[in-house]
Amino acid sequence: MTVEDMKARLVRFRDLVPCKTAFIDARTPGSDQKENFCIIGPGVAESPGQHVHVKIPHGFNIGGARQPKGCLNSQHSHISEEVFLVHSGAWAFRWGHDGKDGEVVLRAGDVISIPINVFRGFECVSQEESFLFAILGRDDPGHVTWAPYVFEEAKDYGLVLTRAGQLVDTRAGEKIPEGDEPCRPTSHDDLKNFRRMSAAEMNACVLKAGDAKLSRVTDLAQHSKGVSEAAILGPANEAERIHAGKMSNPHGFHFRKIVFEKSGRIPPHSRSEEEVVFVQDGAVTLFWGDKYLELEKGDTITVPKTLVRSWWSNSENGVNLFVVRGGDSPAAPIWIDDQLIEQKQNLAKMAS
Repeated sequence: MTVEDMKARLVRFRDLVPCKTAFIDARTPGSDQKENFCIIGPGVAESPGQHVHVKIPHGFNIGGARQPKGCLNSQHSHISEEVFLVHSGAWAFRWGHDGKDGEVVLRAGDVISIPINVFRGFECVSQEESFLFAILGRDDPGHVTWAPYVFEEAKDYGLVLTRAGQLVDTRAGEKIPEGDEPCRPTSHDDLKNFRRMSAAEMNACVLKAGDAKLSRVTDLAQHSKGVSEAAILGPANEAERIHAGKMSNPHGFHFRKIVFEKSGRIPPHSRSEEEVVFVQDGAVTLFWGDKYLELEKGDTITVPKTLVRSWWSNSENGVNLFVVRGGDSPAAPIWIDDQLIEQKQNLAKMAS
C-alpha cells in the first residue's frame, strides 16, 4: 500500500463533505440545519446529492451527523442496528413514534445501540455545534421508515420520498422517476408493528464513557505497551481474550474502545477483517512498513485486511480510539515478530 492508497481510505474530520438535504425532513423547521455524512458506504441517505467518502463495502456503514443546538433528527426506524458514539456536545435521544416513550441525554464518549424496528430521533442540546459518529449494520441497511407526522410536515416544503427511497424536490422542478411512485406514508395502524421500549430497556442499550471496562489482559493489550482495550458491543471473543460488551447481542460487527497512554504502542500485526478506526481524542500515528500517516481528533481510517500495521500514541495526554471490525467473531490479530520493522518505524518517526 502506498501513502496515496492509504490516503484514499482516510477521511479527515476537517474534510468531511456534508449533505444538508439528505432526508425528507430537511426543510422542516427545527430539522433544517442538520448535516449528514456518509463516511464509509452510502448509508440510508435519500438524496442523490449525498457524498460518499469511501465506497468500499465493509458489511456495515459508517456515517455521522453534525447539528447546532436545538436541531432535531425526526423520529424514524431502521431494519438494522444503529449505533451512535457521541464525539462532541450533548445529545438527547428520544424513542417512540412521537418521541414520548423516553429520553436519555448522552455526552462525549457515550455510546447507544438502538435496536431494529424502534422509532428514534435525536436533538443537539449543547450550546455548540456537535457531532455524532454512527454505525449502521449491513452493506445495504435498507430505507428509513419515518413516523407518520414526518410525512405530514414534509408536504408543505416540496419534498417527496419515493418507494425506491429517493428524495424528489418538487420545488426545484424535479419529477418522480418513471417506474417509481411516492412512498406510502407510515400510517397510525402501521405503528403496532414497531417495538415500544421502556426506559430500563433503552438504558441497557447505553454505555456511558466512564463505564467502559478497560482491560490489559486482552490479546491486543498484552502484546502492546501502555494500551488498554474495552468491548463496547458484541459477544465475548475467546480468540481475542476479550469480554462481551454491555450490548452483547450480535450486530454483525464489533465495536471496541482502545486507550493509549502517553507512550503507548501497538506493535506490528495484521487483521483478517477490515479495521475502521475513529479518533475520539488525541492523535495517533498509523505505520505500515516504513510508511505512516498521522491521524488527529475526529479522523476516520479504514485499514485493509492482511496489511501489517502498528499504532503509536502521538499525544502527551494519551489517545482514545474507537474501532469497528466486521463479523460477530473477529479473528485474533496475527503478530509480526520483526525487529527490522520496528527499527524502520523508529527511523521514519525520527526523520519526521
